[in-house]
Amino acid sequence: MPNIVYNANQKKKRISSVVSILSVFLILLIDQVTKSVISSKLYLGQSIPIIKDILHITFVKNTGAAFGLFKDNVYFFITISIIAAIAISIIFIKAIKNGKFLDSFLRNFGLILIMSGALGNLIDRVRLMYVIDFIDFRIWPVFNIADSSITIGTALLIISFSKNYKNQPAN
Repeated sequence: MPNIVYNANQKKKRISSVVSILSVFLILLIDQVTKSVISSKLYLGQSIPIIKDILHITFVKNTGAAFGLFKDNVYFFITISIIAAIAISIIFIKAIKNGKFLDSFLRNFGLILIMSGALGNLIDRVRLMYVIDFIDFRIWPVFNIADSSITIGTALLIISFSKNYKNQPAN
């Protein structure tokens, strides 16, 4: 019997690892392909209305953080992105080794989104010294898929942590 449990746990760990890695790379691929299409088809500053005065596709070069904050700090953000990717990788590895990776979908998917977004913008910063942004809601700074991934991932982590906090017994 112990052999069956061991094999099931090993299989669960392998599946978790593969699904996580594929998810990160799929989101990263979508981010990089959209940025490539935008930068090859539009000229800098060009804006195409999708829904007039609400949603436009606008090609912007961003030397700051998400949503254009903290301009001209490329090396700082390269460092932060590398640290985030390493930290999340360590969390993934520990969770998979301990067999707890699938315990919290919100937490895990949040980390996958943050990792994908951090890597997507890191690739741009290292390759171009800026990040390609293009999603323009006109009332908000222009952003990209990676920025969205980081924002949604952070929201999922907050929800996950608040659910875990509420489920803990009071002392």
